[in-house]
Amino acid sequence: MLALVSLMALMIPTPIEAEFQSLDPRFDALFPKDRKVELLASGFKFTEGPIWVKDHLVFSDIPGNALIAWHPNGKTEVVRDRVFLRSFETGQGIGPNGSTLDRNGRIVSMEHGNRCITRWEKDGTKTILADRFEGKRFNSPNDCVFGPNGDLYFTDPTWGLAKGKEDPSRELDYCGIFRLTTEGKVHLLAKDLLLPNGLAFSPDGKKLYVSDSDPSNRLWMEYEMNADGNLGKSKVLYDGRKDEGPGLPDGLKVDVQGNIWAGALNGLQVIAPDGKLLGRVRWKELPANLCFGDSDGKTLYLTASTGLYRIKLNVEGIRPKT
Repeated sequence: MLALVSLMALMIPTPIEAEFQSLDPRFDALFPKDRKVELLASGFKFTEGPIWVKDHLVFSDIPGNALIAWHPNGKTEVVRDRVFLRSFETGQGIGPNGSTLDRNGRIVSMEHGNRCITRWEKDGTKTILADRFEGKRFNSPNDCVFGPNGDLYFTDPTWGLAKGKEDPSRELDYCGIFRLTTEGKVHLLAKDLLLPNGLAFSPDGKKLYVSDSDPSNRLWMEYEMNADGNLGKSKVLYDGRKDEGPGLPDGLKVDVQGNIWAGALNGLQVIAPDGKLLGRVRWKELPANLCFGDSDGKTLYLTASTGLYRIKLNVEGIRPKT
């Protein structure tokens, strides 16, 4: 298996023009007075799935079919190349999407083209954790988060299939929210969303937030967690259908105050746990996914189209426990 395969150009963090749209005083308190968006690296095809690993960031380039590492010294390097080995059309979203870390610090990735969930071992080899439910292949696993009990929760929309919902290779006729237990069993938790995407737990682990990125159903949902690890009652946390523009909900994370930081096609959204939209951050490229990083967890890293960005914060974000 491949480890380091290529070194990319060094780049100095560069502040860019961005709009911080405050809709609530709580929004302003989340950022330092000199708040800014910085471009860290660029030139990718479509960035996604950032995760902070010890002292650096790892993110995916889906059409680029690779996992890439960014280091605080500005160095960027491809650490996993040709994740999808078969032939594909240029620009097709076949590479890895969302990633997280397990309790041993190993990267767990959602692989679009391979339609499976994998774990990268310390020696560079890859283990397939799951690729089917009840004998049928997943659509294209998209994003994931470990729950308080150690189970992996993930979404399975059709974004990674060449023809989306109408792809002839599709085997499941719904897009589900699933749970992969520590014993390796897959459970279907819900299939009420059209294109479930990003997901994250509340700080106390009693709620699961899930975004729906279908153009007709632009919602951020809140599910109650049952004691057995399954989902209970649900409600709309924030309805993005009332917003201007496409605003497709995508990846999301939660800070220690319970605020939901959500990537979307009309900018970074910050939603309070009571469902109030606190504000947005907008710039030329729109963020698809994000994570908290650095030693104190107070830096937000964002993957947006061809670039990688960061925003310094006053609040600490929740990160995987390793």
